[in-house]
Amino acid sequence: MLNTLINLISRNKSVVLIKITLLCVSCLSVPPRSKTNTTPLSTTLLSVNGLVALWDFKEPSGQNRKANGTNEFQLRETHGTLPRLSEGPLSGYSALFEGKAFLSLPHKEIGRLNIHGEDQGITVVAWVKWSGEQTGFVGGMWNEYQDGGKRQYGLFVSLPYYNGEDQVCGHISLSGGPTPPFPYSIDYSASQQKVPVDEWCCIAFTYDGEFIRSYLNGAFKSRPSELIDHTSGFPDYPSGLTQTKNPYTYPDGIGNNGSDFTVGAVQLASGMGNYFIGQIGGLAVFDRALSNAEMRRLAKPLRNFNSAQ
Repeated sequence: MLNTLINLISRNKSVVLIKITLLCVSCLSVPPRSKTNTTPLSTTLLSVNGLVALWDFKEPSGQNRKANGTNEFQLRETHGTLPRLSEGPLSGYSALFEGKAFLSLPHKEIGRLNIHGEDQGITVVAWVKWSGEQTGFVGGMWNEYQDGGKRQYGLFVSLPYYNGEDQVCGHISLSGGPTPPFPYSIDYSASQQKVPVDEWCCIAFTYDGEFIRSYLNGAFKSRPSELIDHTSGFPDYPSGLTQTKNPYTYPDGIGNNGSDFTVGAVQLASGMGNYFIGQIGGLAVFDRALSNAEMRRLAKPLRNFNSAQ
């Protein structure tokens, strides 16, 4: 049988050679595999009711960061470029924030990201690897200076002035300005837990029209009432203000105040500031307050990701 096969190949060697050649060319033309941008976590996020936008930061430096599944909400690099690193829990990539560069979307293009209203809910979730340096703005519509302030909603890491040092902070504003009689806006929740340094974590806040809640890795932990720093000596507060920071009571609602949507920095009186230092691998905005169970579900895949690192 072997001799018969050899004779057959010998008689048809030109045909065999052509087939082998075509096969080799076909192999050479196959593009190299790239990282998929569809992970179990991304699939879960895209299925959650109320999702407005999800960015997974798979785009290389120099390109707009696009929300998944849509051409809306293209975040532009501003004041520099943001390197892409091959590490991240959603797409396998993340954007590195390490200087003055940040991402922005002009107010005229924010569309459904302009979440506001008296009883309007919101959730902002991010997957970050924070350096531990300074106050860091992660994402939202927050401008502390222009026209007296265009604050609306924003996710921060570490707001120490009013008892939020190294914690997940969720800011909401109706008026856009400072909280009377204080010089700054005091209206934010602050997680009981500290944000770990140089470790991937899921940070988030929700607002249901009455309470702002901060979450770390899907866990909400309440804080007792406490004296808020830097509040004594003001009218009606000679001894200072006592509040609960998580949840934070804020029944006023979300203002429609005209800010751009930014990631990684906010507008201050001195210019852009509160630069986030570290990596951002995902950012999601929902137009409702997610439940505690939903928050745990979104954070759960991160444990497997960190274990695999």
